[in-house]
This record gives sequence, structure tokens and C-alpha cells, in this order.
Amino acid sequence: MSSWSIAAWLMLGGSTVLLFIGMPVALTFIAINIVGAWLYMGGEPGLVQLARSSVSSVTAFSLTPIPLFVLMGEILFHTGLALKVIEGVERLIDRIPGRLAVVAVVAGTVFSAISGSTIATTAMLGSLMLPVMLSRGYHPTIAVGPIMAIGAVDMLIPPSALTVLLGSLSGISISKLLIGGVVPGVILSIAFVAWIILRVSISPQLAPADKGEVQYRGWARWSLFFAYVLPTLSIFGVVVGALAAGWATPTECAALGAFSTMLLALCYRALTWGAVVKALKGTAGISGMILFIILGATTFAQILSFSGASNGLVQFITGQGLSTNMIVVGMMLMLVFLGIFVDQVSMMMITLPIFMPVVQALGIDPVWFGVMFLICMQLGLLLPPHGLLLMTMRGVAPPSVTMAHIFMAVIPYVVMSLILLAAVFWLPGIATWLPRLIG
Repeated sequence: MSSWSIAAWLMLGGSTVLLFIGMPVALTFIAINIVGAWLYMGGEPGLVQLARSSVSSVTAFSLTPIPLFVLMGEILFHTGLALKVIEGVERLIDRIPGRLAVVAVVAGTVFSAISGSTIATTAMLGSLMLPVMLSRGYHPTIAVGPIMAIGAVDMLIPPSALTVLLGSLSGISISKLLIGGVVPGVILSIAFVAWIILRVSISPQLAPADKGEVQYRGWARWSLFFAYVLPTLSIFGVVVGALAAGWATPTECAALGAFSTMLLALCYRALTWGAVVKALKGTAGISGMILFIILGATTFAQILSFSGASNGLVQFITGQGLSTNMIVVGMMLMLVFLGIFVDQVSMMMITLPIFMPVVQALGIDPVWFGVMFLICMQLGLLLPPHGLLLMTMRGVAPPSVTMAHIFMAVIPYVVMSLILLAAVFWLPGIATWLPRLIG
């Protein structure tokens, strides 16, 4: 066995085993990094270099958008503006099969455009809308499915902390990756709404119409949309518009978005000191976890490269005589498989050190590849048995909603996400058209 293959088995195999036995992600990679640095970087000098690399990895300016994007969502949830947005969307949508499930998808899409936290979107919609749907006779599968599915779309529609993390770890342009996810995310949202309407039209007993539902007409129907929904969506316009026009970097756009969110909450007199403290605590907790994981991931990739494992794996893969498309399909299948067992950050750390050198060697469009990577991570959030959003839903759902209901509810949305992945593979323009259009 060659020296590079031994290094690959030790680093990649060791980290995978530790993750599967339940060791925290950050500690897994730090432990493997210490062993790798000692063996392949000269013992004690290697450990010193490991410490230096760890510090520089989390002080990179490109990571600054992460806490700012997370803060946008936290402010929205803790000031109560999210409730007003849901009510505004609900007044607009009436006389549609599965109305409340459709409201959940539309409201979730709005939150995706102003929140960088996938889990927060699912938890909030689950705690607010699920009890209402169940009380009105909705079947648990039609009630919980849209909430989990639209929470996963949060990863595709900017701002997204995980998209920034993927761009930072892979070297793909963060701004192009953020904009590249817009079209696939909107397509998924539309597909989810179409599925709900079709499903409930076929089986109306799944979501009975509410006879006592208040029908708003005239200005009463549109008032909350103009008062809350439109101003909230304007934040998305500010962030993506500045990014697309090239007026601001991703970091500056994130700062602009966070400032706009706080200013909006201040205008509504919802920005209390208590809400700010809660939002900052939530942001610090999520951002600290992400940065601690980045610390382990970056040095892991460096040691893989230093040991010769990265170069050896690239030569092995490209030397098999497979077409570029076959190699990309293999990568996507590996990501979907990993999504069943490990979380999204682990997926990035296990695969990016191998995948990105191959992508560069084969001349694959990095934005196209990055958007497909995002869709695979979005799938991982929904795949039974350990999908993160499935566990989040279990945490906020009442006892009457079983894990069997949750697993069954998510299947149609997983299928639609797989169809989208195939569509982006065969029609790369779905992912690359918008970034290319804005230059």
C-alpha cells in the first residue's frame, strides 16, 4: 500500500469512524489533526504549525458574513416580526386546497430570504403553525411535511450561513454561490406549493377547509402585506441587490442586512433590549459552533495535502478513465449517502478535501458544482433517520405526531429535491444563469 493511501485511510477513515460513533464534529477533526500533524508534519514542529494554521483559519475575513447572517434571523424571530409576516401571508392566501400548508411554504420562503438559520426557521414555523393545522383537522403528514421541506430550502436562498461556509472551505466564490442558489430555491418552493394543492385536491380529507375562516377583503386583506411582508422582503432586495450589482462584498452585504433588520425592528418599536440580548446570545452560540468546526476543517485539509493524500486521491480518481459526468454523479451519490448518517458540516469536511482538487483538475464549473453540493446538503437535512430537521420537528411537535408521521411526510419533498438535483445536473444553467447574468 502506498504512503498516500495509508495517510488517506488514517485521516479520512479515522475521522469517519469517530463521527459515526458519535464524537462531536469539532473534536473529531481536532483529534485527527493532532495525530496527522505529529505523523506527517515532523512531530512537535508540526503541532506548532497546526496551532498557527488553526488561528489563521478562523480569523479569515471571508467568514465575517456568517454571524451577521445568523443575527438577521435571530432578530426577526425574537422581536416577533415573524408572527406578523405569517399573518400577512395568511390573509393573502385563501380558498386554496391545503391553505395553511401553502401558507407555511410561502411564509417559510420569505423567512429564507432574510434568515441565515435553517433550524430556527423550522422550529419557529413548527411551533407556530403546526398546532393550528392539527387543531383544524389536518393530517399530521400534510401538516409537518411542508414545514420541514421549506426549512431545508433556507439553505439555498440567500442569506445562508452554510453557503458562506461552503464557499469559504471550497474556495468557490461566495457571492456567486449565494446568488446561484436563488433560482433552484424558488423552483423548489413553487414545486412544494403545487404538490400540496394537488395532493389535497385528490384527498380533501387530509386538509379539511375551515368553515369558520375569516375572509379578508379589500384593504384589510392587503394591509399586513404592505405593512410587514413587503418591508421585510425589502431586506432581501437590499442584500442580494447590493451583491448582484457589485456595490458591496458578501461581508458588507451581510452587515447591511443585519443593520437593515435591526432598523426595521426599531421602526416597528419591536427592538427591545431583551430581544437584542436573546438574538446576540443565539448568534454567538451558533457562530461559535461553526467557527470551532472551521478550525478543525481547514487544518484537516492542509494535513491531507501535506501528507500527499489529496494529490494521490486526485490522480487515482482521474486515472480511472471515467468521464467527467460520471465522476460528478459519483460525488453526488456519495453526498446523498453521507446525508443519511452525518450532518452538513461533517459532509463538507469529509468530502471537500477530496472533491475540490478533482473539480479543479477536471475543469468543472465550481458554481455549478457548489449549487449541487448545496442541494445534496439540503437533502441531508430531510433524509431519515437522522435528518437534522426531522429531529427539530420531533422536538417541537406534539406527542400525537409520531416519527412515522414525520418520516412519511418528508418522502415527497425528498423526491422533489432529487428531481431538482437531476435537473441542475442536466441543465447547469439553472444554477449558473443568474450568477453569469449579473457578471
